[in-house]
Amino acid sequence: MIFLEFRALSTLPERVEEPPQEEPKEVPQRRGPKSTNPILEHRHIYPEFLPDPNPKWRNSLREKMERADMLKRRQQIDIPEFYVGSILAVTIADPHAQGKTNKFVGICIERKGCGLRAEFTLRNVVDHQGLEVRYDLYDPTIDKIQVLRLEKRLDDKLFYLRDALPEYSTFPLDMDPEILPEGTPVPVNPLKVKLKPKPWLERWERQELKGIANIEQYLTTTNRLNRKLRQTPWEKFDLMKQYRKTIPMEEQSDIWSEVNNQLQQLQMARKKMARKRTFTAPKTQLG
Repeated sequence: MIFLEFRALSTLPERVEEPPQEEPKEVPQRRGPKSTNPILEHRHIYPEFLPDPNPKWRNSLREKMERADMLKRRQQIDIPEFYVGSILAVTIADPHAQGKTNKFVGICIERKGCGLRAEFTLRNVVDHQGLEVRYDLYDPTIDKIQVLRLEKRLDDKLFYLRDALPEYSTFPLDMDPEILPEGTPVPVNPLKVKLKPKPWLERWERQELKGIANIEQYLTTTNRLNRKLRQTPWEKFDLMKQYRKTIPMEEQSDIWSEVNNQLQQLQMARKKMARKRTFTAPKTQLG
């Protein structure tokens, strides 16, 4: 298995009568149910705008400057909505390639990081060889990110594809994009993969994974006993642990109020450009 990595060198009181004000414009709904909270929806679409919940890595000034840099970068390149399980095509500038660009197609098996450190990993099997490429989301060498199939999977990380049969990670390099109609909820692919026999890169039986179909057939009595001994069902009731892993909703609201308008303007501008590209003027016939 070959791992490649691309990184950038960057950086209630008394009511007072007030004059009538203009009503705020409605926020256009993204894909998903109508009752979805917009803040929660933003958290899934733009997870990198939320800072690291670990106080060790918090710095309000740096986070504000990074958000400004991220918005400027989004003015130069369209970073589409995608999730773990989506199939992407990424084109980067490569001075050693024949056309000075290099394109890689693969399934997103991980998305992590905050701010300018946000990154994602694509996996594909090319010529019977598993390839994984890790990209910085705001790398200035990225020329284009195209979503070929927008969908989610049953798990937040798909590292077990490394031990799965190759057909679950094989995608043609010339794959055509599958376009979802506007307003369609993001589909969740219920596919469960089949693992190859042991040895595995990780002990998948000890992780709560929903996307593996045949894991039980490779487990011995000792494996099942050790898995049971290492279970921690009480952690889902640990409120402090959950609190330490999340950003308070009040702080999320402040962040989204800072970047929401600019993100909407970018989205509307790109929709206008897409309409202009699809419109073709009728040809006039000369008598």
